[in-house]
Amino acid sequence: MYKQAIAKEILDFTDTVKKFVKKDCEPIDDLIEAQGKIPEPVVQKVRDLGLYGMTIPTEYGGLGIGATGYCLVAKQMGWAHGAFRSLIAVNNGIGSQAILLAGSEEQKQKYLPDLAAGKKLSCFCLTEPGAGSDAGAMTTTAVKDGKFWVLNGLKHFITNAPIADVFTVLALNDKEKRTKGGITAFIVDKGTPGLKIGQLHEHMGSKAAHQSEVIFEDCRVPEENVIGKVGEGFRTAMKTLDIGRLTLAASCIGYAEKLLKMGSDYAKVRVQFGKPIAEFQAIQWMLADCATEIYAADCMMLDAALRYDAGERQGALASMAKLYASEIACKVADRVLQIHGGMGYMVETKVERYYRELRLYRLVEGTSEIQRLVISRAVLKDELQI
Repeated sequence: MYKQAIAKEILDFTDTVKKFVKKDCEPIDDLIEAQGKIPEPVVQKVRDLGLYGMTIPTEYGGLGIGATGYCLVAKQMGWAHGAFRSLIAVNNGIGSQAILLAGSEEQKQKYLPDLAAGKKLSCFCLTEPGAGSDAGAMTTTAVKDGKFWVLNGLKHFITNAPIADVFTVLALNDKEKRTKGGITAFIVDKGTPGLKIGQLHEHMGSKAAHQSEVIFEDCRVPEENVIGKVGEGFRTAMKTLDIGRLTLAASCIGYAEKLLKMGSDYAKVRVQFGKPIAEFQAIQWMLADCATEIYAADCMMLDAALRYDAGERQGALASMAKLYASEIACKVADRVLQIHGGMGYMVETKVERYYRELRLYRLVEGTSEIQRLVISRAVLKDELQI
C-alpha cells in the first residue's frame, strides 16, 4: 500500500537500481572482497545512475528524490556488497547534508554539483579517540586568525577519509560553550596544508570499506569555508544524522532480506535425517521470525521516511527505525548462520561476512544506546508523535 504514496518516477528508479544490483553488483561480490575495492567500470555505472546525488536537489545536479526515494534505493543496494553503501552513502548523507542544510549559496554551488556527480567524494569528521557518543568532548580546536581559522586535532574512524576530496569537519571554537554554541563546522579541501591522512583502520568488516584517522596540524581554513554560523556546528551535525539513520535502517533491511533468501534457499536443499531441514519446525520458526521482524522494520522505516519528506522532522522516528532495523538485522544474520550450521561459519557461504559487517550498524551514526537516549528524551518531553 505504501507505493500509493510514492511517485511513480521514484518507484521506476528503484526498479532500475534493483536490476543494476542483480546484473552488475551481486556477481562481483567475491571480486570486491578479494581486491578491497569496487572495479572502476562499475563505479562509473554508479555515477551514471546518479547514485552519488540522490538527496542533492536537482538545481545542484542531484536527483532530489528525497529521504523515501533514497531509502528505497538503499534497501536495494543492501543486496550488494557493503562497499557500495560506504562509497555512496557519505555523499548523500553526512558528507553533503551539512552544506545543504546550513551552507551558503556559494558553498552549495561550489561543492554540491561535483558531489552529486561523483566527481568528488566527501567525508564527515566528527568522531575522535575521546569523543564518540559524547561528541561534545571533542578536543579538535578552531582558532580565528584574521581571515582564517586554524584547526588542530585528530579525528578517527572516518569513513572514506583515505579517498575523500571534501572534508566536513567539526571543531571546538569555544571550550566553555561546547555543544551549546561552541562547535563550528568547516569545509576543508583535500590538499589543504596541515590536513593529513593518518593511520588506516583495520576492522572486522570488509576491506573494501575504508576508514582512517584525519590529522589537523595548524590547518588554515578560509573563513568563507565556515558552514552556517560560528558556534552552530553541533546543531547542524545533529540535523544531518536523521537521513543517515533512516538510510542505515534501509540498508539493514536489504541485508536482512538477502540473508532470509539465503536461509530459505539453503533450508530447502540441505538434507538431514532423510529430509530437507526446511521441513523441521525449528527451522520454519526461525524463518518466520526473520520475515516478521523484517516486515516490521520495513514498515517503520518507510513511515519515518515518508513523514520526513512531508516535513515532519522528528529525530526520534529516525532513531527508532535505525535502532530496530540494525538490531533485527543482526538477529537475522545469527539465525541464518545457525540454519547453515557449520557451513555458515565458512567463508564460501558469505553468511559469515554479513554477520561481521552488520555488527557495524549498531555502532555507526549513533550506537543503539544513543538511539535509545534520543527516543527516551522525546518520550519524556512529550515530543514524540507516533
